[in-house]
Amino acid sequence: MFVGIKKKILIVDDELFFREILKDALQERFDIISGKDGFEAVSLSKKYRPDLIIMDVEMPGKNGIEACRILKTESQTRKIPILLFTSRTQKKDMVLGLKAGADDYITKPVYLPEIIARVDAHLRGKDFYADLNRDDLRSLLEITDTISAIRNPMTILRLIVEKMSEIMDVDRCSIISINDNEDIIVKASSDLDSLKELKLDLSRYPEIRKSLELKQTVIVNDIKNDPLMASVREETINLEYNSIIVIPVVKKESVIGTLFLRTASTSKNGITDRISKLCQLIANISASALENAILFESVQAAQEYFEEMAIRDGLTGLYNHRHFYDRLEGEFSRADRYATPLSLVFFDIDNFKRINDNYGHTRGDQVLKKIGRLIKGIARESDVPARYGGEEFAIILPNTTEGGAFDLANRIRNVIRDYEFEHLPGEQITISSGVSTYLNKNVQSLNELVHLADDGMYKAKNQGKDMVLQA
Repeated sequence: MFVGIKKKILIVDDELFFREILKDALQERFDIISGKDGFEAVSLSKKYRPDLIIMDVEMPGKNGIEACRILKTESQTRKIPILLFTSRTQKKDMVLGLKAGADDYITKPVYLPEIIARVDAHLRGKDFYADLNRDDLRSLLEITDTISAIRNPMTILRLIVEKMSEIMDVDRCSIISINDNEDIIVKASSDLDSLKELKLDLSRYPEIRKSLELKQTVIVNDIKNDPLMASVREETINLEYNSIIVIPVVKKESVIGTLFLRTASTSKNGITDRISKLCQLIANISASALENAILFESVQAAQEYFEEMAIRDGLTGLYNHRHFYDRLEGEFSRADRYATPLSLVFFDIDNFKRINDNYGHTRGDQVLKKIGRLIKGIARESDVPARYGGEEFAIILPNTTEGGAFDLANRIRNVIRDYEFEHLPGEQITISSGVSTYLNKNVQSLNELVHLADDGMYKAKNQGKDMVLQA
């Protein structure tokens, strides 16, 4: 719970949904003021004198760059830090925004932990370091120097947990990752063999789950009595340590993934301000070092990374349209040569335009992204799931009969229909699917196989949606 005077943040964006998302993420620790355009950005800044302004570039009337230029020339507002949001493709806006006086920028679509980390960095007061002693600062400098020269990410992770255990009164320090199946992967831990990774169940770690949901630091100062740990009370009875802190490691999600720094202590004093600040600073150092390590790994690894990105859809992580056809060509030739079945599943999200119209394109993108993850969880290793375009998806099913394709398509349909999508209260997402199968030269070409699956999908739409059909 926040104690003391809250700092004020002004959020300016013409999209109400975006303002609400940021407000939900920040309002527990800050007083939030909102506006919808550049005119309100200027007037509200003069009226409330916020400690930070978060503003979109693209707004009707006076845009973010124009508002930024005015705010940085007015004596009463020029010292207020401004964080601009801009589209990832509009690099010229970034340059113009910085020239207009903006202190920082983030590209859309946004990643909340990165926003929170940037906000904390801009609002960090001079007294932040007061609890740290000279040895702490010397240790931080040593860690920074050491890991900045290392290019192996796993070596960096191991070094971080070792150094943290040395400089702080903690009994366990771990860096963990959350995979798409919501398993915890312990990447490095002060009490784990350096060559081992450990897989854990997220449901048994409510403190990590809460940090994942809130995308913020979570502190538990009394493991055995904190209400957050009620679901695992029996498992915590025999634990020796008394307190836990979990901190997201934030720096460009697409590069690092979902990493958390988790530290546990037996101290009856709980997680002190000193430990909390040290953990936060080391999490920030870790993020930058990991980003550099991944970007500067071997030429071969970098080449593999960029090749993989070239065949992936940026939003869903599934294969893209071009790679879908490359793989389909190979699988069709293989099925023809060895007389094995090959099936296709096409599906389209029903009434997706209504989701975008009612909730905004940001939530629409979240739906697409989640569906991509659901498909990955259902598809076999040999399958090739792809985002065909817009809200349409396709899956290549090698060595799969018509019956197998129908089973998979119905499983996907049921999982999506039963899934409760975050921020879509009371909404049920359904899909219409089409299936086609090549066997014993029953179709003449891969294009015909695609058209049959596509026709089945539209037939399902026309006959009432939420079903799987053939052409």
